Amino acid sequence: MTMVEKKCSEFLEVLASKAPVPGGGGAAAMGGAIGMALSNMVGNLTVGKKKFADVEDEVKELLEKGYAIIEELKVLVEKDAEVFAPLSKAYGLPKDTPEQAKFKAETLEKCSKDACSVPMEIMRKSYEGIKIHERMGQIGTKIAISDVGCGVAFLKAALVSGSLNVIINLGAIKDEEYVGAVTEEMDRLVKDGSQIADETLELVIGKIKK
Repeated sequence: MTMVEKKCSEFLEVLASKAPVPGGGGAAAMGGAIGMALSNMVGNLTVGKKKFADVEDEVKELLEKGYAIIEELKVLVEKDAEVFAPLSKAYGLPKDTPEQAKFKAETLEKCSKDACSVPMEIMRKSYEGIKIHERMGQIGTKIAISDVGCGVAFLKAALVSGSLNVIINLGAIKDEEYVGAVTEEMDRLVKDGSQIADETLELVIGKIKK
């Protein structure tokens, strides 16, 4: 049984245990998927309503993109667990001789890059989801608009959580060009994504208070 096939209670039980996976990365991906599902709920409540006939095609497009992101984030829950095991083993490699030390450093470099790749993808998908929430907040039905706010809050948390999992793995990477490129993209995603998420929350709150 995969992580995402577990009951919520089982997933939380394992998450809270000493087990190495799932950890922050898996939790970020799952949280992002939950957030994306909330936007899709609003979209499904919007489609078919005469009042929103002029934006129905756009909402359907947002729904299609949203379902794809949910599935991709579910896969990333598993992938995050998969890349952790080799990294954990790499840290335990001996380094008593120059040859062993060299092999350990090279293995750590590769495994750390692999471990960075998954949370980076979680961040990218979370950013895409935030953008969908931005539009859904503008054109979705007001009866469930609070769920757009809840969803974008989940995705902002997934975005920031993903960045923490990238940062912790960058420390073992000596490839300065790689570190620089990843850091630049990571910082941009957090900055831009957080701004859009915060603006979407403000929009939602404004609609709720009217």
